[in-house]
Amino acid sequence: MIRMKTFHYPKSTTKNTTFIKKNECYLKVKQFLVFLFLSQLIFAQQYDVLILNGKIIDGTGNSWYYGDVAVKDGKIAAIGKLNNVTAAKVIHAKGLIVAPGFIDVHAHIEGGIFENPAAGNYIYDGVTTVITGNCGGSAENIQRFFYRLDSMKTSINIATLIGHNTVRRLAMGLGNRLASVEEQKKMEELVAQAMKEGAVGLSTGLIYLPGMYSNTEEVIGLAKSAVKYNGIYASHIRNEETKVVDAINEAINIGRQAGIPVQISHFKVSHRANWGRSKETLPLIETARKEGYDVTIDQYPYTASSTNLGVRLPDWALAGGQDSLKARIANPDLHKRIIKDMLAQLKEYKYKNYSYAVVASHAADTTLNGKSISEINKLKRRKPKAKEEAETILDMMLAGGAQMVYHGMHEDDVRYFIKYPFNMVGADAGVPVPGRGMPHPRAYGTNARILAKYVREEKLVALEEMIRRMTSLAAQKFQLKDRGLLKEGMAADIVVFDFNEVTDKATFENPHQYSAGFKYVLVNGQLVLENGVHNGTRSGRTLKGPGSEQL
Repeated sequence: MIRMKTFHYPKSTTKNTTFIKKNECYLKVKQFLVFLFLSQLIFAQQYDVLILNGKIIDGTGNSWYYGDVAVKDGKIAAIGKLNNVTAAKVIHAKGLIVAPGFIDVHAHIEGGIFENPAAGNYIYDGVTTVITGNCGGSAENIQRFFYRLDSMKTSINIATLIGHNTVRRLAMGLGNRLASVEEQKKMEELVAQAMKEGAVGLSTGLIYLPGMYSNTEEVIGLAKSAVKYNGIYASHIRNEETKVVDAINEAINIGRQAGIPVQISHFKVSHRANWGRSKETLPLIETARKEGYDVTIDQYPYTASSTNLGVRLPDWALAGGQDSLKARIANPDLHKRIIKDMLAQLKEYKYKNYSYAVVASHAADTTLNGKSISEINKLKRRKPKAKEEAETILDMMLAGGAQMVYHGMHEDDVRYFIKYPFNMVGADAGVPVPGRGMPHPRAYGTNARILAKYVREEKLVALEEMIRRMTSLAAQKFQLKDRGLLKEGMAADIVVFDFNEVTDKATFENPHQYSAGFKYVLVNGQLVLENGVHNGTRSGRTLKGPGSEQL
């Protein structure tokens, strides 16, 4: 039998009391030390995201340096060498570039963003913010537009301009005439209201309906309305071909007369007759800047442009809209005159046919997407003559028109403009639905193409300088005061990429391909691209201009 030994507590004595008190004191000290350790641990984990050991290019244009970036509550909380800190998410960026998220200054996302709010074409290309409302076309009601965006949530930040064509159509329709005093006043009031609702400036598209019918004085009046709210003037100028010098001078003059900063959109010289004129046009910008005028430009890195099919018709034929155009085409005399003017334009550009014009999207017949007008003309069993091809264009216009890609620029001009230090990046794109149509590859690969082809391979521009143009220069121009720099207190829009791998994959033949080489993208402090994959996060915001403070 096992006998259990009974344990008896000692009787209370002074010695035992002292022992117990010492143990109680020891326990309290131990608890305090544990509490202190846990407190330090909690403090050390104060950051949401920590990017370690990256090659930091901060957006200023200064040289890179190695360091860490900590993010908290959507802001850059700390930057430099951050020792003994942790975060909920740690990104090891050794061998990778860490830069501010890219700002695309020329977008057209009004329609596509509501169908595809994840905006993968931008995110996979390192873009965290876009400026939309360009080329004179914007949302009619900026406040309502922003409300829809904020309610739906998007993966990118969005700022907008107010479009001249939009307000002109609201005030006076699509007529081919100058504005009356009352109509001018109405347009200026619409611009002022849009600025108070958050637009960052006024845009024009002076080759498009109905802005093509305005004179310089009309635009100056609207620009004066925008500048009252510290806005800028962004212009798709009146001509990018044979009259490009006059058109650039008009934009500069509008800025001068209105006292407003000028941004000339998708700076180019188009069509064979004008190849080489980059050395004639760029000095106009340089001269204006030397004279003290804030004139800058933007560009996409391709030798093809993209716009609608209607620009191949004379301006007068488009007045009044689609119904009026149909009536003119049906009129034998006017039909003949339209064809004559189209062929005169073709000759002016030094083309023998319309083989340079390729369909991106033709809703009436999607089988024509990706084919040139010359190829479509052949499918219609028409003679391979320019006049017959012009008739094919009119057939397509009667069927609702088309979005086109025009192969009309020279690589030497593109490269010349890319080297200019006051040139920003704008894809001139929307938010495409993958697989739909044959859009210009710039919608997917603009930033990656610049970094891969013109910075890494051709070394036309230093990496730090190009990132400055993609970030802080754009933020400065469009007054995005908390974007464009890796700096404590700034919004945590950050891109992490492998400079040796970054490349555009989108081509004219196969445009629906995302860029490669971008590993992480943060928008307002939240990871949207993670390990090279869009995770579905929609942390973008609407960004309002300075006039919104006066609403």
